[in-house]
Amino acid sequence: MKMNSTQVFYFTLSAYIDTGSVKYFSFLIILCLYVLIVGSNVLLIVVICVNRSLHEPMYMFLCSLFVNELYGSTSLFPFLLVQILSDVHIISAPLCFLQIFSVYTYGSVEFTNLAVMSYDRYVAICHPLQYNSMMTSVKIVFLVSITWLPPVLIVGGTIVLSSSLQLCGNVINKIYCGNHSIIKLACEEPRVNNIYELFMVFLTVCVPGSVILYTYMRILKVCFSGSKQTRQKAVSTHTCTPHLASVINFSFGVSFEILQSRFDMNNVPSMLRIFLYLYFITFQPVFNPVLYGLNMSKIRSLCKKLFQKFSSRRFF
Repeated sequence: MKMNSTQVFYFTLSAYIDTGSVKYFSFLIILCLYVLIVGSNVLLIVVICVNRSLHEPMYMFLCSLFVNELYGSTSLFPFLLVQILSDVHIISAPLCFLQIFSVYTYGSVEFTNLAVMSYDRYVAICHPLQYNSMMTSVKIVFLVSITWLPPVLIVGGTIVLSSSLQLCGNVINKIYCGNHSIIKLACEEPRVNNIYELFMVFLTVCVPGSVILYTYMRILKVCFSGSKQTRQKAVSTHTCTPHLASVINFSFGVSFEILQSRFDMNNVPSMLRIFLYLYFITFQPVFNPVLYGLNMSKIRSLCKKLFQKFSSRRFF
């Protein structure tokens, strides 16, 4: 359908499939998943905030990570719940661009936060004696600020460019809005948008990825040249293992998101396509609270105490 930018008031999301009465089961699954994400992340945020023993750099960065999981899941899950029960899968243009902004800032903040956490692990393992002097309160505030502010500004630039495009269509072959899907609808070759997208990927994926790669190369160097105790500390569940698992999991999600937005996915089975669409923003918010909550002894023990305290009050 040919149209210009002044006529695009809504977009049609064509990746949804008719599941009949199964949609109510799908709605229940997504709702339970969202409740689990909100409950687990809020619990860990509260545990970190109210316990002074966890007011350390590593846990402050974890708190920032859990806040981002809430932000990312809330930007998509309520919308998915509405769309699952709806017979017409449309989204208004302003809400579509807001969704793109929310999902993309979530991904950018996630990668930047993981890079900051890898730097924290690098300082703790490679410079243990200088850790307290290097990771001061001012440094923590600065690192949390660069985790959030640059992604917001960079993605904001993307939204400004995409919203100014003249569009010759309004059908998006996804279950939620994506920036590259909007660019594909442009009437003319959006060269500036494509260049800016590459610039955005470089700053929000390549730069944090390089930081993570560099810090772990230095950590591995210390491990191979250090004592057995140093090696055990580096690979223990209290330091690098949960972080590495989180990085790998999110890297898979980002790879799926980039591949499905750049290539024709029509030959891929519908259910697999939907799974790949959701992996990017669904698995990480579920994965991280379980990973850190169960594996980090301080958080695990404080969560147990909180549950025991709550249970005893209810009993009496």
